[in-house]
Amino acid sequence: MADRVIFVFTLLLAGIYFYATEQLPSLEIGDPLGPKAFPRLLTIGLLITAVVLLLEIVRSRKRPAPVPKADEERTDPRVYIVVAGAVVWTFLFFLVFERLGFMIGTSLFLLGLTCYFHRGKWLTNVLSSVGFAVGSYFLFQVLGVNLPPGILPF
Repeated sequence: MADRVIFVFTLLLAGIYFYATEQLPSLEIGDPLGPKAFPRLLTIGLLITAVVLLLEIVRSRKRPAPVPKADEERTDPRVYIVVAGAVVWTFLFFLVFERLGFMIGTSLFLLGLTCYFHRGKWLTNVLSSVGFAVGSYFLFQVLGVNLPPGILPF
């Protein structure tokens, strides 16, 4: 049931985001892509996510759902600690983002998360964290988005 609710809210968010994007004024001078390019990409990403979730919902209907045992129905209280830790880590990332810059801040943020959720795989964690930060940095540069450089010269 939760996946259906997430699916509906993802579609609603995509619709609202698309509507808000279309309300942006179009400029005849300046950047040929204009201010609507990045929000449109995000809308497409939301729609792709919704379609993938819909496929997962349809696929799960074909398989019988496993029946949980009586002791599996309760949520482990450690889950709340993990969620609170992720919220605090995200807040710390928000606080130091401007000072450290996009590349270093994003790399450290993702490295902290991957080291917790993918323990013991240091090389994979470092490469994926730094690779994502570098790749998204260059994508933002191509789109003309200014990111805080922080302590790096670029």
